Amino acid sequence: MPSSRLRRLWRHFRVDRAHVHRAFPPAALTRVEQAIAACEKRHSGQICVVLEASLPLARVWQGQTPRERALEVFGALRVWDTEHNDGVLIYLLLADRDVEIVADRGIHAKVGAGAWEAICRTMEQGFAAGRYADTAVDGVNAVGEHLVAHAPRADGGTNELADRPIVL
Repeated sequence: MPSSRLRRLWRHFRVDRAHVHRAFPPAALTRVEQAIAACEKRHSGQICVVLEASLPLARVWQGQTPRERALEVFGALRVWDTEHNDGVLIYLLLADRDVEIVADRGIHAKVGAGAWEAICRTMEQGFAAGRYADTAVDGVNAVGEHLVAHAPRADGGTNELADRPIVL
C-alpha cells in the first residue's frame, strides 16, 4: 500500500498543466467546445468538461480520490445549479488517468450510475491510447445521447454553463 501511495504521489508531482496543454492543445479544446455546443442543441442538459493535470500533493498524500475531487469540482463550478437539475460534469484527472462523470440528481436518477461508468471506462481507454481530442468528443456525444433520451430539448433554452473545457 505505501508503495502505491508513493507512486501516485510521484505521478502527481510530475504531471503539470503543460501535460494538459500537450494533450489538449487549443484546437482540441475548440473541438470539444464545438461538440458540447452542438450536443446541447438537442437536449436541455448542460455539459461541463474539466481537465485537471494533478492534485495538490497534500491531497494525494491524504488519499483524495478522483471521484472525491470530481464531486468537489461539480459543486465549486455549480454544475448542480441548472434549471432542470440536468447538469453533467465530465472530469479528467490526467495524473491518475481517471475520468469521472458526476450528474445532477434530475438526470442521474433517469440514467443511472452504470451508464456513466461505462462512458468513463471507454474514455479512459481512449486517453490511454493517446487519442485525447477524439475521445473527449466521443465522451461528450455519449453523455449527450443519454441527455437526448431523458432530457429532450423542448424550447430554445439557455446555455447555463460555458461550453469551453475548463483547465484547472
